[in-house]
Amino acid sequence: MEKKNLDWENMGFSYMQTDKRYVANYKDGKWDDGALIDDPNIVMNECAGVLQYSQSVFEGLKAYTTEDGHIVTFRPDLNASRMVDSAKRLEMPPFPEERFVDAVEQVVKANAAYVPPYGSGATLYIRPYMFGINPVIGVKPADEYQFRIFTTPVGPYFKGGAKPITICVSDFDRAAPHGTGHIKAGLNYAMSLHAIVTAHANGFDENMYLDSATRTKVEETGGANFIFVTKDNKVVTPHSDTILPSITRRSIMYVAEHYLGLEVEERDVYFDEVKDFAECGLCGTAAVISPVGKIVNHGEEICLPSGMEKMGPVTQKLYDTLTGIQMGHIEAPEGWIKVIE
Repeated sequence: MEKKNLDWENMGFSYMQTDKRYVANYKDGKWDDGALIDDPNIVMNECAGVLQYSQSVFEGLKAYTTEDGHIVTFRPDLNASRMVDSAKRLEMPPFPEERFVDAVEQVVKANAAYVPPYGSGATLYIRPYMFGINPVIGVKPADEYQFRIFTTPVGPYFKGGAKPITICVSDFDRAAPHGTGHIKAGLNYAMSLHAIVTAHANGFDENMYLDSATRTKVEETGGANFIFVTKDNKVVTPHSDTILPSITRRSIMYVAEHYLGLEVEERDVYFDEVKDFAECGLCGTAAVISPVGKIVNHGEEICLPSGMEKMGPVTQKLYDTLTGIQMGHIEAPEGWIKVIE
């Protein structure tokens, strides 16, 4: 399929409507067959469950053009599995995992003209989501749901290279013990908006959230997991039941151990020890890894030895290896790359 005539090199990270989207409906206890449609608009009742009580979950992944010209996605089975967990927690009917992966393949194929060419730095962002759609006025789960996937081409998260960012320790809590911090629910992101706007207003790029029970342990940011590198090159990531199990973070930890031969550890990370790490990064679908150069806790500055000019050496190796796997330069572990066409 011929590519659209777009300015791939200068594309931003924002929504652009593409030709097709996938829609399936849940009614009377079962999902229908689903289909690709043209209309990007959603019509629902004013009392729809999602509008009244925020019953909505979502995922995010990307399609890439590899060096040999294939269009691929990265570990969509894990997105499917995580969405099942999210749906169950919000009393929503899980969309079957095998159908999720098939729907991703259908919608990417249908929008193949929007998958940016290799070398442009851009990708096709894929957004699966589902929500309660029938009228609900009493506080209870909806009876009917809609599962959808849209795609949008997006530019590289970092233009001109990944410069280390400055983050602050947030005064707000991201998630409560036994709450919904471990699932990808829209309500988690809504409650983080005030915190990120506040951080930006104070000159910071992102927040570091601490655990809400003791406010002594590092959890995550509003949309990414943390990784740390010790001075003897061990890769450490926080363990918590209230953070999202990032697919990128899990992949990075595997790459660190099995590709780079580094020691890895998932454990409680206390804020008091952050000053002793050599490198820090935020990992997620959008940027893969965002290097952190400085962490500010109410005026106290923690400057990472890796500095404010570039990624630390271990973080850079992790980034290069994982993106190399995604783009086809480096052989991937079995099952990580789903070839669409």
